[in-house]
Amino acid sequence: MIADEHLFDEGITNALHNDMKHLYTNKVVFEMSQKDYEREQRNLLSSQDGDTCEIHDQFYRDHKLLLVLFRALAVMPITRSRPGTITFSWRSRATAYAICFYIAATIVVLIVGYERIMILRSIKKFDDYIYAILFVVFLVPHFWIPFVGWGVAHQVAIYKTNWGKFQVRYYRVTGEDLKFPNLKNLIVIISVGCLLLAVCFLLSLCALLDGFMLRHTSAYYHIITMINMNCALWYINCKGIKIASQSLSECFRRDVHLECTAKLISSYRYLWLNLSELLQSLGNAYARTYSTYCLFMFFNITIAVYGALSEIVDHGFGFSFKEIGLIVDAAYCSTLLFIFADCSHKSTLKVAAGVQDTLLSIDVLSVDRPTQKEIDHFIQAIEMNPAVVSLKGYAHVNRELLTSAISMIAIYLIVLLQFKISLPKEPQITGT
Repeated sequence: MIADEHLFDEGITNALHNDMKHLYTNKVVFEMSQKDYEREQRNLLSSQDGDTCEIHDQFYRDHKLLLVLFRALAVMPITRSRPGTITFSWRSRATAYAICFYIAATIVVLIVGYERIMILRSIKKFDDYIYAILFVVFLVPHFWIPFVGWGVAHQVAIYKTNWGKFQVRYYRVTGEDLKFPNLKNLIVIISVGCLLLAVCFLLSLCALLDGFMLRHTSAYYHIITMINMNCALWYINCKGIKIASQSLSECFRRDVHLECTAKLISSYRYLWLNLSELLQSLGNAYARTYSTYCLFMFFNITIAVYGALSEIVDHGFGFSFKEIGLIVDAAYCSTLLFIFADCSHKSTLKVAAGVQDTLLSIDVLSVDRPTQKEIDHFIQAIEMNPAVVSLKGYAHVNRELLTSAISMIAIYLIVLLQFKISLPKEPQITGT
């Protein structure tokens, strides 16, 4: 079982405090080494202090641009209300802006959606009807925003704040600030790429798919950008946890080789538990967001692949604009779904691997009994807290999610194709 929030500070403080206790009992404080003195000063830091968290919260500074873009899109109106703390309030300016932006965007979406539904109602042929549904489905995520964005903003704010607390604890235990090399530049590139990808994707569909008028794209830009940014946000969060796991493992290996003591093992155990909880809180905070995200992707891929196969069955491999447009849609959604599942899988592999390898490499016969007990406790903690990203139990986000998606999509494709085959053929009119 993962320790409660206050136990992380208490456990780390006790471990570090006891590690210095012998210096006072032997009355050799004046002979304290520089390393011991720095360790004592770090022991005075508190992860509950906002100013301290602000100093060490490098992750927030690096991915701040993503949070700003989400506020601009009115998806996640969370703010840095005070040092070291991210909050959400229904009375904040960010929320007021989000509501105004959402109302304006809703008017545009409803106008375009009404026209798309009128087109949908006028269609009689099954294949064309399925094909036209795609344009309506892409409007649906807009109406999820209050539920999957504002509705989870409080949990997301807590998750983001806990990142700052973890980095303070990381500094106290390892003596180093947690760094995220090149993450800030990567986020800038990804953010610009998400905006350009949304524009290119919509313009390509407008050019390739019949009936998708250019003026209708005005209702889709913020939706497609939001979809792209959600994938980018998940990727950055998983990458941050992966970097933190690797850094923790390297520091643990280094310190164990220098001095393998019970206090050291205990402090790293509490730090690792904090990181494990951070990973689990990622899935819990965004459970609504990415559950609906996956459902949207599954549905889109199924319809787009069916439309492409249907065109091939009817007309052969002609590579018409319609076929290419449907293939582009299926490839786009499949790529986002793959990134979502694959980055989670890679991050979970790194959480326990390095630390566990170091623990198993320790010669237990060369250390004292308390240290052996701490090693056993650490290994037991890893076994009891497996590194898994769960969307509040609805699904585990890993590569198995991809195989489940493929099998589910294949089943629905078979059903749709069987239904298509069972439909009576339209009589062909031959010229005289």
